[in-house]
Amino acid sequence: MLKDIDNANNLVELFLKRADEKGDAPFLGAKIEGEWRTLTWREVAERVCLLAESLRRIGLGDGDKVALVSENRPEWCIADLAIMAAGCITVPTYTTNTRRDHAHILDNSCARGVIVSNEKLLGPLVGAIGQTGMIEHVIGMENLRRQQAGSFDYHDWDSMAQGDAAAARLAVEARIAAIKREDTACFIYTSGTGGAPRGVMQHHGAILCNVAGAAEVLIEDFGITDERFVSFLPLSHAYEHTGGQYLPIGVGAEIFYSEGLEKLASNIEETRPTIMVVVPRLFEVLRSRIMKQVEKQGKVANFMMDAAMRIADHSKEGKKRLRDRPLDFLVERTLRPKIREKFGGRIKAMVSGGAPLNPEVGNFFEAMGLTMLQGYGQTEAGPVIACNRPKVGLKMDTVGPPLRGVEVRIAEDGEILCRGELVMHGYWQNAAETARTIKPDPADPDSGPWLHTGDIGEIDEKGRIRITDRKKDLIVNDKGDNVAPQKIEGMLTLQPEIAQAMVSGDKRPYVVGLIVPDAEWALEWARANDEKFDIKALQDLPAFRKTVREAVDRTNADLSVIEKVRKFEFADEAFAIENEEMTPSMKIRRHKIRERYQDRIDGMYKG
Repeated sequence: MLKDIDNANNLVELFLKRADEKGDAPFLGAKIEGEWRTLTWREVAERVCLLAESLRRIGLGDGDKVALVSENRPEWCIADLAIMAAGCITVPTYTTNTRRDHAHILDNSCARGVIVSNEKLLGPLVGAIGQTGMIEHVIGMENLRRQQAGSFDYHDWDSMAQGDAAAARLAVEARIAAIKREDTACFIYTSGTGGAPRGVMQHHGAILCNVAGAAEVLIEDFGITDERFVSFLPLSHAYEHTGGQYLPIGVGAEIFYSEGLEKLASNIEETRPTIMVVVPRLFEVLRSRIMKQVEKQGKVANFMMDAAMRIADHSKEGKKRLRDRPLDFLVERTLRPKIREKFGGRIKAMVSGGAPLNPEVGNFFEAMGLTMLQGYGQTEAGPVIACNRPKVGLKMDTVGPPLRGVEVRIAEDGEILCRGELVMHGYWQNAAETARTIKPDPADPDSGPWLHTGDIGEIDEKGRIRITDRKKDLIVNDKGDNVAPQKIEGMLTLQPEIAQAMVSGDKRPYVVGLIVPDAEWALEWARANDEKFDIKALQDLPAFRKTVREAVDRTNADLSVIEKVRKFEFADEAFAIENEEMTPSMKIRRHKIRERYQDRIDGMYKG
């Protein structure tokens, strides 16, 4: 299996090899009219080849960029592979993009075509297409209402997936024989935590290197059987694109597409996945929900949860104390099976990536009998650089050792440097930023170019990387002390009263915070205190503020003097994608939040 990935010249070649091996086995699943339906590997391969030839027929050719705007669904995978099979380059974009976002990406990427899923997502696109004037073809997965087309043509998905499948396959095979690992597969636009998204040029080899490294972890640490992934994170994000699409292809697994956040829990129970690729924020939400559900089940359930947590605290890299074994046996027969059943009952591992995972969250799921692997990386590196491995020893304050084929070193200033086939070829049309990101280690200029990740970290005695913070996000107070904001924010949001937080303190005497109260907790507080539930009105009540202050103080008890949050103010609303205060991968956009609340932040340093 690993040999196939290592020897593949491109992603389409690997997919077609797996499709030939798997044949009529189920591959892509989605819920349609209330029931899960699947496409086989053979069916998907035929559609990929037919669509690829149709893209060539309408005039798209080698190196042309084709934007892909769709929610997660089987057609996303088919379209992505077909674009590459046509010799083109995929440009995935987020479904949450505004007209301005789309205009930037279409203009920057020089895309000639767009594949869009439905009428709703077409709306913001049309204005962007008119603004840039570069798109020649729009292909709708569903029927699109024909608007005044201007300079572009509409094409119907079903008609483009028709034809002679055998002839299309031969044409694709002949074409992809010329596509090599170093050739560009896609432009993945960074989610823009600090400004306009940049187009990361990921080549086929970068993704294949990632797939091989991740597959080795699955094979050696868990064993490959009939694997099934649930696809939930946006496929336009590098983490899901590689980990949720091409890794399953590499290991011959099934992919079932979630119906969205509201139905994710039921989708997981119904589809019974073996691997889940998720961002930390979702784990935080799931942890909070599980704890609330257990709390409502009475003293016995709460005793079992507390016991599980104590046993986990006593465990050191998988070795439990002898005296814990009887209680551990009881927990394993009572609480843990119920928790595992909420995840379908077949989970081998849940992989967290995209942002730092608070160790307490990881320890909680480990205590509940679910194996948590924290990964680390960035879009510029395929995107996975490292991942926890049971065979090395799981430590939740690390992200594990580098993947196979990845070299990592720590620069003199603590920055994590990386190199290998996984490193991007650069940012599209941005040579200056590429040169700032891929360059020699200043302490060893003869060592060749390294990807400068912008993350600060260290490597432990077992080769596991520990991330301390983002280099550019570090708070440097007025005394020159370095403070890691993500650590503090992660600890704050573990308090039941706090849903979201952002701390500040650069060039200031102390740290302050913006707090978004947890809505469910606030509702319960309002009922208990005979107050009307109005989140903004509650924030004006001294008693409400005092309770949140107590949550902040509980966090401060575990922080050093320079890290303590001295003052806080409430945000006007939750940080969200819609108000541009979070990225689609659920990371806060600090510059946007600061722009909005700068006066409030400054006010906490007065008086």
